[in-house]
Amino acid sequence: MTELTTREPEVATRDSLLNRTMQNLREAWREVADWRGGLLSTTPSPNLPDKDAEALKAQMRDCLETRGGEVSARARAANLGRIYLSLNAKGRKRFLKILATEFDIDHKAVDKVVAKLQQAGDKAEERAKAERALRQALQPPRGRLLAQLNALPEGFHFLVDLRAELLEWRKDDPALAALERDLLSLLVSWFDVGFLELRRITWDSPASLLEKMIAYEAVHPIKSWDDLKNRLSSDRRCFAFFHPRMANEPLIIVQVALVHGIADNVHTLLDEAAPVLDPNTADTAIFYSISNAHEGLAGISFGNFLIKRVVDELITEFKNLKTFATLSPIPGFRNWLDGKLNEPGKDAEAELLTPADRKALATVAGTGAEPVSLKTLLQASDWTEKPELAKALKHPLQRLCARYLAKEKRESGTAYDRVAHFHLSNGSRIERLNWLADTSSKGMGQSVGMMVNYLYKLDDIEANHEAYRGEGKVMTSSTIRSLLKG
Repeated sequence: MTELTTREPEVATRDSLLNRTMQNLREAWREVADWRGGLLSTTPSPNLPDKDAEALKAQMRDCLETRGGEVSARARAANLGRIYLSLNAKGRKRFLKILATEFDIDHKAVDKVVAKLQQAGDKAEERAKAERALRQALQPPRGRLLAQLNALPEGFHFLVDLRAELLEWRKDDPALAALERDLLSLLVSWFDVGFLELRRITWDSPASLLEKMIAYEAVHPIKSWDDLKNRLSSDRRCFAFFHPRMANEPLIIVQVALVHGIADNVHTLLDEAAPVLDPNTADTAIFYSISNAHEGLAGISFGNFLIKRVVDELITEFKNLKTFATLSPIPGFRNWLDGKLNEPGKDAEAELLTPADRKALATVAGTGAEPVSLKTLLQASDWTEKPELAKALKHPLQRLCARYLAKEKRESGTAYDRVAHFHLSNGSRIERLNWLADTSSKGMGQSVGMMVNYLYKLDDIEANHEAYRGEGKVMTSSTIRSLLKG
């Protein structure tokens, strides 16, 4: 097996792809920009110190001026974009902080317009005029700056990457959080899913696209070129959505295995030594990896369109396919369980485990009738290698995982697990929990090795979607319902 190391030619990571994108943008905007016409006639220091920050504010105000024609406006916006790309992380954060605070809504102006609106009373003409003024006053100037950047070549891609950084920095900064919300609103308004193009990725696809597939795989890391080739073999399908505004960038990537029956173990599914199945004999399509390629597009929903489109493609190509399901990770289960086990002031294990569970665990742990700690047992790295202990842990952990997936909700009423929310939103049902289906370090850390099948039963998808989105109702199989009963 050829490992993906620095010895491999041109193997990209997310960071190297981002750096390459930034370099490409600098080059793309070189001819558009006019540094001589900008207030920052030289490249600012990477940290954006105070002296450069003051000049940057003037540059931003200059961008908001309407003087000159379209060429001048594009040049000023390109100047601004190139400044951002020349900065390090600290400097970019300062840049965005200036944009968020110095070019926010003029609150005094809003108060004046609101006063005029109140004074207008029932006078229709004056009220309409005040309402128009209020709408204008509520639009922060920074939105116009972002729109100018979007109009540049590859500007949409630039703003998507910019938002990815904002998502990280917004957590402890209300001003950056407000800027991020503004940018999300703009991206949503510019992003029409009707323009999405579904493309199949094969071993013969351009090397640059295969490189991105490796870099963007977020569910089961691609370890080697042989691993990648196996995932693109004849009994596999890989599809991605593309958008005209980011023509060479996959937005979301789905990997599908064509198999007999619903898969229950990811190691078996990805085994490079396994024989290749004749895809025309397969009766089941397993969606085993769905990866969002760009963090900056988080919150813009198009995954449901992807699944429907891929199902249509597969049905057209393979007439024998009857079942469409996933083999999905459960990324939040271990954190949820640890949180329950560590709750102060109460005997959490007495609430989580039945008396029969505790007795079985005490027996295999060699403590007789003495209570045994689930927390302690799970902290041992080798518990999966002890068949009797693993057998005793299976039922309580599967019952707790079924509860986590089907019953635990966020304040919004949606499933607590983000992957569960995605698939339930798209009309699936929780079909089956698979014990020790992913014993990699990542799988054990996320879900003590369990994975879940979500079933997409074509006749029920719309009803399931409506029940979940409208009532918060989670559809489950009889197997899951039995687990929930204990």
